Amino acid sequence: MVVTGVVVGAGLTVATPAAQAADFYTPPASFSKEPGSIIRSQPSPLLLQIPGIKNQWPGTATRIMYTSSYQDGKPAAVTGTVVEPTAPWRGKGARPTVVLGPGTVGQGDQCAGSKLMSFPLAIDPLKPSIAVNYTALEMNLMLLNGVRVVITDYIGLGTPGIHTYVNRRESGAAMLDAARAALHVAKAKKDAPVAFSGYSQGGGAAASAAEMASTYAPDLNVKATYAGAPPADLGKVIDRIDGSFIVGGIGYAINGLTARYPALKPILDSETTANGRQVLQRVATQCIGDTALSFGFQRTTQWTRTGESLSKVIARHPEAQKVVDEQRIGKLKPNAPVLLEGSFNDDVIPYGQVRTLRDDWRAQGANVRMIHDGTPPIFPGLVVNHALPLLGTLLPSANFLLSELNS
Repeated sequence: MVVTGVVVGAGLTVATPAAQAADFYTPPASFSKEPGSIIRSQPSPLLLQIPGIKNQWPGTATRIMYTSSYQDGKPAAVTGTVVEPTAPWRGKGARPTVVLGPGTVGQGDQCAGSKLMSFPLAIDPLKPSIAVNYTALEMNLMLLNGVRVVITDYIGLGTPGIHTYVNRRESGAAMLDAARAALHVAKAKKDAPVAFSGYSQGGGAAASAAEMASTYAPDLNVKATYAGAPPADLGKVIDRIDGSFIVGGIGYAINGLTARYPALKPILDSETTANGRQVLQRVATQCIGDTALSFGFQRTTQWTRTGESLSKVIARHPEAQKVVDEQRIGKLKPNAPVLLEGSFNDDVIPYGQVRTLRDDWRAQGANVRMIHDGTPPIFPGLVVNHALPLLGTLLPSANFLLSELNS
């Protein structure tokens, strides 16, 4: 559910009230309910670009706010960034668009990737907080090949309300509507090729988009999806990261799910200690680095009244187990080829649940391939075995997407 900070280039900015101005991220009182509609937009310089000069490498970026939808179908304002590449598309047909789902960056609004496109690192000494944007590697690889890129911030990250981390329905919708929004910004044809890509949290979002595309966005011409280390079975992921450096990511999930499933709140109130409730409250405003440094290697047994792990508490409450089960990816069929990645020794995303996702999709007749990373265990629990496969699969995943987009 997280990749530690992988950054292209150097850059550091200290956040100021002006830099963190909320005006862009506060939705207007009314906006179009049409999914993928552009609510507002503004130029967004990329790393090392000089403001005011056109056609700089690797492309022209536009920060956007677009319409997506909450779990109940009501319209939601989501932010993100569209980048039109300087390089030409030399493949077949119209220039394609790849939607990138970021990996875990945190739950605080300051962590939104669209706030960090000109510099990949921002420090807010007032919180304090360190925000990191590590999408540059994959983004630039696509842009070099003339592929348009749109990166979503997801629902509630940057914009008002809680970020509904690993919510299957809302993550998938944010990705699909980002594709529609990018086509609007580029004035591209509605049937221009589209693909989805992501790793970890982003892999789950990409996988959700892949299987929701037929029903939620049949208008999109989806060509392919790459989903690296997707958290397809949330229950198994919670067990894996409990006690790890990023155990606080469980708090992100609990906070997001509680916001959409009110029945969880009385369960949490009765089952968590004052310390546990404080952890949940604090992580809701943190970036992943802040959370790891604050709560790394704790166990959820330290947060519960009975001393049980959160996974055991969930299992005791059918209402809570049902909520977790509803986040399971693999119940719907993707309408285009999918490449999955799973690492045998991933210390965040269990390999077995990625393999199960592959099998679930194949049983429905989907075109699914899977690549495996065999990196040996390196300091288990420190997230090294989750971060390294991201780097190792950059080229294979890019080649897969480019091949399908050019078919």
